[in-house]
Amino acid sequence: MQPSTLAEPPSSMKMSASNGAAVATPRHARFVRVTHWLTTIAFFSLLLSGLELVLSHPRFYWGEIGNVNTTPLFSIPVPSSRSTVPTGYGFVLPDQNGWSRNLHFQAAWLLLFTGLVYVWGGLRSSHFRQNLIPSQADRSWRALGAGIAEHLRFTSSAFGDPWSYNALQRLSYLAIVFVLFPLVIWTGLAMAPAFTAVFPWVVNVDGGRQSVRTLHFFVTVALVLFTIVHVTMIILAGFRSRVRAMITGEAEARP
Repeated sequence: MQPSTLAEPPSSMKMSASNGAAVATPRHARFVRVTHWLTTIAFFSLLLSGLELVLSHPRFYWGEIGNVNTTPLFSIPVPSSRSTVPTGYGFVLPDQNGWSRNLHFQAAWLLLFTGLVYVWGGLRSSHFRQNLIPSQADRSWRALGAGIAEHLRFTSSAFGDPWSYNALQRLSYLAIVFVLFPLVIWTGLAMAPAFTAVFPWVVNVDGGRQSVRTLHFFVTVALVLFTIVHVTMIILAGFRSRVRAMITGEAEARP
């Protein structure tokens, strides 16, 4: 299966409608590049601070109530930064809960507002329709199966065209933008006392406060796995050229 292409001329140049002169077309629009790197900063800040928050209580529950006196749904086998949490380790990690909590909330708001700007810009510029929604032919089960097989074999077509995304990449990015990131923001807000004081139904819909924390953890794991695959594919496809395209908008010249 050949990678899907954008609906534009097969060149990195477009003709100006006013005078017919060729003008350079960036691989990624400016709002895409800016929001991409702001999201990257916010996500890794959330990951770092979230890890410290997990270490303060590496036990997960389901329902409304969960503490050291209740049976956890599962536990992460790591030492805790709280001496009151039983982990089986004979030592306690330094408690960094103060700065990590503050950083987590600040990075969460950055992620939320950056995401809103990205979605607004994507709708306004037809970015999603042109660059992320696969063609009808690429949405068939046969085409998707072929795309998964190509990725598993690490064929050249799995890495995509420098000027486009293949169908599996497009569907993955759509899932991240419209499923996983909204879920991680939703479950994060459902753990914020100030937010749930105004909208208490958010916690009830998700099954309780401990259920929300557990769901938040699993969605985060899914985002981390996507990030690992994403970075790996970038390295295999050409790290310098792909990163340059996301910074400057320039990509390899089209044939």
